Amino acid sequence: MAWAVPSEAITLRQGMGDMVMTQGSHATASAFDRFERVVDPTLYQPLPADDLIGMTDVVDSTRAIKEGRYKAVNMAGAAAITAVMNAVPEESFPFVFGGDGATLAVGSEHAGSVREALARTAAFVRDELGLDLRAALIPMSEIRAAGGDVRLAWFQPSPEVRYAMFSGGGLSFAETAMKAGRFAIDAAPRGQKPDLAGLSCRYLPVSSQNGVILSLIVKRAEAASEVEFADAVMDILAMLRMLDRDGHPVPAEGPPIRWAAEGLELEARAARGSETLAARRIKLWLLVGASWLLLKSGAKLGGFDPARYRRQTTENTDFRKFDDGLRMTIDCSAETADGVERSLRRFRDQGVLAFGAFRQKQALVTCIVPDPTHHDHMHFVDGAEGGYALAARMLKEQAVV
Repeated sequence: MAWAVPSEAITLRQGMGDMVMTQGSHATASAFDRFERVVDPTLYQPLPADDLIGMTDVVDSTRAIKEGRYKAVNMAGAAAITAVMNAVPEESFPFVFGGDGATLAVGSEHAGSVREALARTAAFVRDELGLDLRAALIPMSEIRAAGGDVRLAWFQPSPEVRYAMFSGGGLSFAETAMKAGRFAIDAAPRGQKPDLAGLSCRYLPVSSQNGVILSLIVKRAEAASEVEFADAVMDILAMLRMLDRDGHPVPAEGPPIRWAAEGLELEARAARGSETLAARRIKLWLLVGASWLLLKSGAKLGGFDPARYRRQTTENTDFRKFDDGLRMTIDCSAETADGVERSLRRFRDQGVLAFGAFRQKQALVTCIVPDPTHHDHMHFVDGAEGGYALAARMLKEQAVV
């Protein structure tokens, strides 16, 4: 599987005035299991010199969110990750889910496969979701020539999965370049779907247990040092450590066992094959009905243990991440949200950071589950009423980044 982490030797070579990883070393970048270490610069290693950064985002996602199309926006973001996983199953590539888009890094030998997968993803998003997905593939050489870098470490929230954390400032250059139309990947012709096997969007939104689902994006200000920014991030994380399970928005026993009709419709549209959409809907509803019975009853079937699967859904969830900045969706009280935002405003006024925050009552879970009997299924969390997309809009209004 693309996210499996095999034991491969790390090989380094001299380049760009730094030690740069060669291809095949994504999987063996440093890993950590305490999220507080996310700002430890010694954990991060530069990406290979000939890597490519793939990026996507939904154009005008704010409008789609205002129309209530949160699940479609999140599915567009997760679809790019799934499509590339299935296109290069032998590659242990790092990625970050960003709500309305995704960022990933792949070896240059996979350029053709990844380009086609992203082009087909853009076509799927256009044809089946009615959204416009911007996509680009940016060489690391261009990022470093512009003075940026992309460094990688792995956060391991459970023994079964690892999520990529990126630092170095280069993703900001890549995003700006993509939005300016550079390195663009055009959508494939109508009807050319990517392989999205494993992508699902079945759960209903998860309601807050404490009153607020807070989506946060926190970025370093240009004039601030990495040390100043790290200190500010640690201050915020220290506040959140006081919360139950650090503010994890999904219950410890797993999401409620209720299926979303919109999510099932989106999943049916993502399926490939010669069947009609109506046939895919029927097949999916039958499958989901059987799954619902198993999860509700707790009955084991072969290698599938429903209770363990639900617990692992929570354990494997990516509710906090780092991609040139802190990105979190947490469950907290209004008082805690007020305190976090006060601290962020103080650091902003000191010129250390910029931030975006958005409050809602529910969180969304989007999943990649190639095989439910395996333990490495992955689950991406965003706010259910705007989440990262609306937090990003607030961030963009601040001119200090």
